[in-house]
Amino acid sequence: MTSKAFKKVVCAFAACCLSPLLLSAQELDCKVTVNYAQVQGTNVEIFKTFETAMMEFINERHWTQAQYEINERIRCSINFTVKSYDENEGRWGCELIVQSTRPVYQSGYQSTVFSFKDADVEFNYREFDPLELRDNQIDNNLTAVIAYYAYLIIGMDMDTMAPEGGTEVLRSVENIVTAAQTLNEKGWKAFDDSRNRYAVISDYLDPGMSPLRQMMYDYHRKGMDEMATNATRARAAITASLSSLKQARDNKPMSSLPVIFTEIKKDELINIYGGKSPAAQSEREEVYEIVSNINPSQKTEWDKIKSK
Repeated sequence: MTSKAFKKVVCAFAACCLSPLLLSAQELDCKVTVNYAQVQGTNVEIFKTFETAMMEFINERHWTQAQYEINERIRCSINFTVKSYDENEGRWGCELIVQSTRPVYQSGYQSTVFSFKDADVEFNYREFDPLELRDNQIDNNLTAVIAYYAYLIIGMDMDTMAPEGGTEVLRSVENIVTAAQTLNEKGWKAFDDSRNRYAVISDYLDPGMSPLRQMMYDYHRKGMDEMATNATRARAAITASLSSLKQARDNKPMSSLPVIFTEIKKDELINIYGGKSPAAQSEREEVYEIVSNINPSQKTEWDKIKSK
């Protein structure tokens, strides 16, 4: 074998070995921002360091055994608004806004799947502290909160791709909540708040919320993903899916999840059915009735669905 031929063989072998590494990627493509405007008289470098450390912790970790290619990573964001910071104690008080999206097939549009404000997150962190997450051990509130949202985002995204497709990953969220009971931190306790971390995953995995989880698939996969192919059929699928949202609300009237869904999808639904949309009047009225009954506080917005 000539030297040139040998080099070709080596290069081909290397490409075969490395291609899975090059193509396989972590699940999340997360942008982290830290807003520290409310904190005065503090060295801002710690906030910049924290922002970088958070992005590395979230984006460089393989959260599941699922294989993702680079272009399949889930786009998401976590915004930390620092409300208090004790430099001596290394104690932070933050508000988090967590959001994730999924691409709509054959379009450049990103549909929001999850958006949530966690208003009271406290944790200890000093500059350059290692961020660690060990299996079956939750001993740090910061990494526990981040892992909770990472698994929740992945699980809910999987639900949009297959009916209840994220169940296994969502069980990891449930396990984190169970383990976090020993932390004595806010957001993890049952019945403290209908929108805290415990309530969100407890309700989402409740059998009574099964229609909502089916709706997540029908709305996104049968509806949004079909818009470019057949908008009329896609819109009909979305309309039908919302009846499952109503069923979930009827099954568990005290759950906040149906309301949260309408908050997330408000603008999207108005764009689909309101204004100059070709939606039939019967579709408009059906959707209007469902969403206005679930979330009457947004009646002014829902009125846009009925008006042309």
